[in-house]
Amino acid sequence: RIHRHHIVGTAFIMAASAKDARDLVTAMRSAYAKTPTRLKIIDMYVIYGLVTAVIQVVYMAMVGTFPFNAFLSGVLSCVGTSVLGVCLRMQVNPANKEFTDLPPERAFADFVLCNLVLHLVIMNFLG
Repeated sequence: RIHRHHIVGTAFIMAASAKDARDLVTAMRSAYAKTPTRLKIIDMYVIYGLVTAVIQVVYMAMVGTFPFNAFLSGVLSCVGTSVLGVCLRMQVNPANKEFTDLPPERAFADFVLCNLVLHLVIMNFLG
């Protein structure tokens, strides 16, 4: 048997949780607004790669896995470039004090070179 004070207490907790969630989203949005445009572009690149990987997995689940090497290559390409994008973001982020001696041009050159190696491996895996 459910008592009235249990329902009221649960509703209060849910309302407090919803308010905390709204406050968290507001704080994250205001903090992200201060992020440099260069980092926002990299973030969009990473999100694009991950969304493309998810679309490929959904397509594979609906249609099948016949050319399995092609599926693996496509997903690993998307995930790999996203990981390399995160590494690039870490290196060019001015708030990250770990890479202060690394110029952004060098970080981008490393990103391009690693992408070339990644895609050479993926092309080799395709056969």
